[in-house]
Amino acid sequence: MFRRSRQPHPEGGGRAPADPVPGGGRGAWAGDGPNGAAVTLRDVHRRYGRGSTAVHALRGVSISLPKGSFTAVMGPSGSGKSTFLQCAAGLDRPSSGSVLLGDTELTKMRENKLSDIRLNRLGFVFQQFNLMPALNVHQNVELPLKLAGRPVDRARTEQILARVGLPDRGRHRPGELSGGQQQRVAIARALITDPDVIFADEPTGALDTSTAAEVLALLREAVDDLGATVVMVTHEPNAAAWADQVLFLVDGQNTDELSLSDPQEISARLRALTAPASRPTRAGRMRGQA
Repeated sequence: MFRRSRQPHPEGGGRAPADPVPGGGRGAWAGDGPNGAAVTLRDVHRRYGRGSTAVHALRGVSISLPKGSFTAVMGPSGSGKSTFLQCAAGLDRPSSGSVLLGDTELTKMRENKLSDIRLNRLGFVFQQFNLMPALNVHQNVELPLKLAGRPVDRARTEQILARVGLPDRGRHRPGELSGGQQQRVAIARALITDPDVIFADEPTGALDTSTAAEVLALLREAVDDLGATVVMVTHEPNAAAWADQVLFLVDGQNTDELSLSDPQEISARLRALTAPASRPTRAGRMRGQA
């Protein structure tokens, strides 16, 4: 399985360039059908409201994200980034189209079964940490296991806390920790169930630059060392540069992708895609390449 170098990029953060994925181009990220993909969206539309006041948050998004990969999702405000993450994670239902977690179809699943999927097969990391203030670090990390009715192994909890750099903080409450430490607890909580996919929504948005880099390194290590799949929404090119690929959403459509990119290239591509005169549709780009 493809893995990237874990050395920071020398210019502005992110990952050092690595050898191209064999085959290159979009096909290198297409997986090999549902069996080779962690997450698959097929012609996903999400509409809120009806008639002339309807808001089309997603407009036919189709993407397949390989197992063991790190994907950053970028786009301007209102581009559909958060809706993409919510639909991909089973937190929201598409108006049409389908979402698969591995080979499991989520779109028409009942809510109780979706809840089981989220508890047992998915991990979440949010911008504001979403820790329970009355619980200590041990209890916060172990909460998904308890909610899922699974046994708690304190030794494993300690092992994961050591991995995220918090070996001696198990009895502390969130209010006794820094923002960076709280986000490390959130990552440990996401890892505790050994999830198929970790969804991260602006995980560095509330952190300073140095602490953000430490958090991104932990997500990178979850992919490189543990074989996790990470899908991260971000507006920061420096954060996106830690990913294997960057998916760009504009006006609810996945308009472009970049692989193994530095922050400058990501910023330039985002500016080009959001310029008023150059918002190509996916079909338009494909015709231009023909």
